[in-house]
Amino acid sequence: MWDKTLVGAALVASTLVLGGCGGSTTTVEQTETQGQQLMDLKEAYDKGVITEKEYEKTKKQILKGN
Repeated sequence: MWDKTLVGAALVASTLVLGGCGGSTTTVEQTETQGQQLMDLKEAYDKGVITEKEYEKTKKQILKGN
């Protein structure tokens, strides 16, 4: 009887401990400024990594704040 009580208590304790593991939410803050994003975008365009169309589209999105 004593063993069953200990096992039950251990199961309840482990359930409570593990239950808190997945409940948090993470907020990611953007640390790169809009100016830095535009400079990086221009560099990618100048190096030929993206097309002029992609450059203009992404530039508009950055300036809109998206």
